[in-house]
Amino acid sequence: MEPSVLGEDGRVEQGRKLATICYALYAVSCLIGVAAVAAIIINYLKRDDYAGTWVASHFEWQIKTFWYALAGAVVGWLLMIILVGFLVLLLVWVWVIYRVVKGWLALYEGKPVDATKLL
Repeated sequence: MEPSVLGEDGRVEQGRKLATICYALYAVSCLIGVAAVAAIIINYLKRDDYAGTWVASHFEWQIKTFWYALAGAVVGWLLMIILVGFLVLLLVWVWVIYRVVKGWLALYEGKPVDATKLL
């Protein structure tokens, strides 16, 4: 059923389930990076369906996590030449885990996240 056809509670619950799937994909992406591609596609395809609800903040949080992590990974790979890249990649990996855990806990508690913050 389309989110627009559901009542507000049903719409939020459906968004919550979809955000949970995306958090799971981002968690798996810490081991298998391609899972994040599936998650970001879902985020972009569905975020407008949940605009105006607290669940929308999770879609924005996930989108920003993806793009900042990708930028950090690119910088890390470029810095491999001077061996600092390993540290950068480790820090990006830890940061992604932190964001997934923080966001997923807030989702579980039924709370929005502040997508404007990096931490």
